[in-house]
Amino acid sequence: MRSTGDQDGPAAGGTGRAAQENFPVASRLLPRRYRADLMAVYGFARTVDDIGDEAPPDRRGPLLDEVDRDLDRIYAGRPAILPVMVPLAHTIAGRGIPAEPFRKLVRANRQDQEVLRYDTFADLLAYCALSADPVGHIVLYLFGAATPERLELSDRVCSALQILEHCQDVREDHEKGRVYIPAEDLRRFGCVEDDLRAARTPTRLRGVLALEADRAGRMLEEGAPIAAGLPPWARLAVSGYIAGGRATHAALRRGAYDVLGARLHPRPARLLTEWLRVLVRSGPAGGGTAGGGTAGSGTAGGPSSRGYPGGRSPRRLARRR
Repeated sequence: MRSTGDQDGPAAGGTGRAAQENFPVASRLLPRRYRADLMAVYGFARTVDDIGDEAPPDRRGPLLDEVDRDLDRIYAGRPAILPVMVPLAHTIAGRGIPAEPFRKLVRANRQDQEVLRYDTFADLLAYCALSADPVGHIVLYLFGAATPERLELSDRVCSALQILEHCQDVREDHEKGRVYIPAEDLRRFGCVEDDLRAARTPTRLRGVLALEADRAGRMLEEGAPIAAGLPPWARLAVSGYIAGGRATHAALRRGAYDVLGARLHPRPARLLTEWLRVLVRSGPAGGGTAGGGTAGSGTAGGPSSRGYPGGRSPRRLARRR
């Protein structure tokens, strides 16, 4: 997500910018009854992320405080004040989404102001539990599909997507003073600070990125069963997210992990192929084993079960482009 610009409040990011992002599930595929709620969630995530990345440093904490106070109002049954929170309040009320995932997204952006590097892969996963996984939880609740098994599978997918994006965004993150690639892995491969700002990716750094991307790829496959057993719209959506992760991993491999020398994007043909593959393998709605039953409230795409469109790197469902 990108900038709050010269605005002085968290409403500045909002859904206007969100509508301009590459968010094909909400904008092109899903019915209106889902699209409005997904865009409300996306607007929230964008705004919080914009504050954490682009607001003046001395305003970030106070602006995040404003968001937290509006969450307090919403969950106390009072009207939201911030414009971006008004549609979110309707979504929360209509879909029965709990507060904790939204709180975690705010906490992730607070953490970004204090923690600029992560020593171990376990540390990075703990960060993803705040910055990525909550979006998957929110969307599961939005579709009334938040079973314990699906929540766990969602976490694997969401964390994997974010790790892949960290691999893509080494330069961008370093320019912000942040390094998400685990320090122990950089040391293991003999990387130095200058490697992160080179014109082309040094061989040793490519080795680290291959390690992290392969870890993410395994996590993505561990989470892939979530696509099974969902109603048609949700299965279509979550299959797209899984496919996007696979295609991104393939793009990194195809580009020999030279993320500093080129922008390594998935090829559309590869994305479509992966998408169709996930759809075929996940089978017809109701035929999978990724957790039965439903939770939460709201309407669904079928008479008895609801779906989950996971998240494209969920704090980065709100991906900051």
